[in-house]
Amino acid sequence: MTINIALLGFGTVASGIPFLLKENGEKITAQAGTDIQIAKFLVRDDAEKQALLAQGHQYEFVTDITAILNDDTIDIVIELMGRIEPAKTFITQALQAKKHVVTANKDLLAVHGSDLLKVATDNGVVLYYEAAVTGGIPILRTLANSYTADKITKILGVVNGTSNFMMTKMVDEGWTYDEALAEASRLGYAESDPTNDVDGIDAAYKIVILSQFAFGMTIKFEDVRHEGIRNITPEDVKLAQKLGFVIKLVGEIVERPSGIYAEVVPTFLPKNHQLATVNGVMNAVFVESIGINEAMFYGPGAGQKPTATSVVADVIELAKGIDKGEVLPAFNTFTRETVYATKEDLVDKYYFAIETEDKAGQLLHLAELFHAENVSFEQVFQENIGDDRASIAIISHKMDLNQFDSLVEKISNLEGFTLRNTIKVI
Repeated sequence: MTINIALLGFGTVASGIPFLLKENGEKITAQAGTDIQIAKFLVRDDAEKQALLAQGHQYEFVTDITAILNDDTIDIVIELMGRIEPAKTFITQALQAKKHVVTANKDLLAVHGSDLLKVATDNGVVLYYEAAVTGGIPILRTLANSYTADKITKILGVVNGTSNFMMTKMVDEGWTYDEALAEASRLGYAESDPTNDVDGIDAAYKIVILSQFAFGMTIKFEDVRHEGIRNITPEDVKLAQKLGFVIKLVGEIVERPSGIYAEVVPTFLPKNHQLATVNGVMNAVFVESIGINEAMFYGPGAGQKPTATSVVADVIELAKGIDKGEVLPAFNTFTRETVYATKEDLVDKYYFAIETEDKAGQLLHLAELFHAENVSFEQVFQENIGDDRASIAIISHKMDLNQFDSLVEKISNLEGFTLRNTIKVI
């Protein structure tokens, strides 16, 4: 028996699939228990088709999805087009045509994953997506399989390579945000519109998916509190280093007695924390649990071969079951009712960077404001920054999210004070 696959798109990752099937074909066939063969590629138009054929690619390229949907010999459809549409429509149609689907589309899964999984269930097929989170790190299957006997209490992740590359330059070399973004763009790490990377949106998509596997709850994307790295300055970086911290854009999912909470925010990490050493475009997911305790999974978050490897791993798992005629299990079988934590249950330390006039009594104003919220200072730093202006940096003791939100609002509205930045402290 041969398992036939069709790929939607012939971009960077998709072109890595034939490479793996050729270079590691013997092992892949042995693991799958059957041959895996590419039957068709869907491409945009005839111009792309002719260009690929002229380059020597000897595959059947089609420009109409129905050529795949109506082909009963195709068992698995791999979507590697990216973005929401037409990927959502094509995946839906493939599932309705009783074809299993593999995708790496985190944006789509974070926003419409529940709907697509229902379509799969209704049609007796499955949707697998290991490559959707931290492409080259097999974290989803690890959470689904290796943590079945364990209770996960917290996930911390550096899960966006572009923002992490930029923060590494800002921390190690003292670059400004603009300098780091320019270099990330030059090297091709940042898109022409870098919003999803630098504003924490891409990381938040991944956090949504991780929440399902680690906690069995599906957090809505709009319920993931997210903030990016645009406001981080060399002054923030220097103070963090002085205090023994490294600034990273960190995604966190935590379960408290009241429920689950997820966010993506700039974070002061202690220099001895495992995530503090994750630099450049690399990704890592740090898992805390009651059984294993602490474990970190590290590797490339993107790239042709790493992502293609995760995609083919999904194909192998599907091929095993198809070859044996088995009913294939859902990619993630751990589901619970989604219950969100209350703000009172979310307690952390925070860094506040504030600018004001350089005159007596300004720090006292802030102290009174914090005292009114029943929050105390752990450390305070004040310096003149010229033009009769002062910079005040405060590391607070722990406060809950209600207190934090209230302080942010009050400081922002305090005449003569500018709240330049806030950063969570671990």
